[in-house]
Amino acid sequence: MLLARAPPALAMPSAASSPPQRESILRPQCVPWPRASVATAATAKAAPVRGGQNHKQVASVANPLVKHCVKLRVSSTYRRSCCRILLVGLVPIMEMCRFEFSSIETLLLLDGIELPEELYEFSGNVVYVSAAVMKKVSGMQSVDSTEATAIIHMPKYFCDLDSSQGGDVLDEWLGYAKRILVLDGIQDPGNLGTLIRSACAFRWDGVFLLPACCDPFNEKALRAARGASLQLPVVSGNWSDLRALMAKSDMKMLAGHPESSGNGSEKTRVLSKELADSLMRESVCLVLGSEGNGLSAETLQACELVNIPMEGTFESLNVSIAGGIFLFMLQTKQQKMAEL
Repeated sequence: MLLARAPPALAMPSAASSPPQRESILRPQCVPWPRASVATAATAKAAPVRGGQNHKQVASVANPLVKHCVKLRVSSTYRRSCCRILLVGLVPIMEMCRFEFSSIETLLLLDGIELPEELYEFSGNVVYVSAAVMKKVSGMQSVDSTEATAIIHMPKYFCDLDSSQGGDVLDEWLGYAKRILVLDGIQDPGNLGTLIRSACAFRWDGVFLLPACCDPFNEKALRAARGASLQLPVVSGNWSDLRALMAKSDMKMLAGHPESSGNGSEKTRVLSKELADSLMRESVCLVLGSEGNGLSAETLQACELVNIPMEGTFESLNVSIAGGIFLFMLQTKQQKMAEL
């Protein structure tokens, strides 16, 4: 998509209007970002208006909005307390707009960049920022490929089971699931985001994050997921929560495990078409562990271990690659038929 220079200022800028805030059963009480602070900051001033947005400009890295964005980018605790996420880059923003257009709260555009045509109907704040501000907000060394950043609402399909409503949400989303991907201590954000993306691509029903996993809304995880973490139910909990769900749903517990590992390898089955066919009509929970630490003791005890057969001297695959193979092979019959 080609980006044109911003149009000249219109004579009659439209009045500001706030985007509708969707109620989510997951969203805890928090203080929303005060939009007024942007408008009243010394470095903010009116900018050209196109569509129904309220346009402003920010040139100083000391602006409160800039500090807010940086905290959203670097702090998981701050993201969850505000129920907001920072999405960096025009491509991820446009991908998200295909299914969650209304979740954008504030759009930051680099000075001189015109609002993309796909966002003309966006009715929230559009803030034009200097190159210095965009570098600070995005964490990038260059703004050559960073024309936009957006503050968006936390996805309605994300649940932290530490919250008071967690149990009810878990039953509502995953109580009747046929395929659940469980990640056990995946700390690399690129791997975690790629696995969520693969789960969405192969139409699994949700992702469950056990302790020690990185935040799925980490900036690198978001880029790797390419919007999947904003579409697919993602639940953060512990083994006690997972056991309760598995017992209620009568799910078969499988875990990916290297064939050559000496930790329980005598019980390991080989991933094959025959195994996949035998599980097509069953509910399946697949657990994948980190490359560094492998599967936790709880996973090894609770799951049937399955490995991917390989030739040569390689002991294992990158977890995101291995996960993609498992997720494809273990789809339900209905999912495979839909792809034919």
